[in-house]
Amino acid sequence: MSADFYNAGPLRQVAINLFHGWGYNFYRKENQLRADDLLVRSKAAWLLGRARAGVEAAESAYRRTELPPPTREHPFPSPQAVAGAQSLERLAQAIGTLKGRIEALPVPENDRMTQRYRTEAATLVALISRDEQLIGQAELLRSLTEDADSTALLAALPDLERGLAAIQASLHDREAVLTSLIG
Repeated sequence: MSADFYNAGPLRQVAINLFHGWGYNFYRKENQLRADDLLVRSKAAWLLGRARAGVEAAESAYRRTELPPPTREHPFPSPQAVAGAQSLERLAQAIGTLKGRIEALPVPENDRMTQRYRTEAATLVALISRDEQLIGQAELLRSLTEDADSTALLAALPDLERGLAAIQASLHDREAVLTSLIG
């Protein structure tokens, strides 16, 4: 082997060419903003995961207490108890759906066409401002659901549904940022 093989100059140049080919530049502000956006969205999804787990735990406890096994005297469960369990189940599913949407949210592509038609840093800054709102909403939802019992969740169901609608509106606003800045 040649001694030049381990020379940092040519190796560094190869690495830089590979990184540029992969669309990465170490010191671009856009890379930091993209990483921040990914981190914020992963934390929002994590908060919603905790909210969903809280609702599922409350639903499980509710089913154990309000939907006992059938007996000869009571072969069918109370319709109100079934409706309450179904409401908690739908709430958990709605939270899980939002969590999945957040995890799948797009971020501006790092390609030449995107850079030609859009200012990537400005787009990412706009997205992060939307994601900050999303984090606040997800934390509020988590704080209302994580250790709540089924009675409290059922009583707060209209407020929780409004919170889910607000999170969906934030996701829609985020999508609008991406589509409005294309052209």
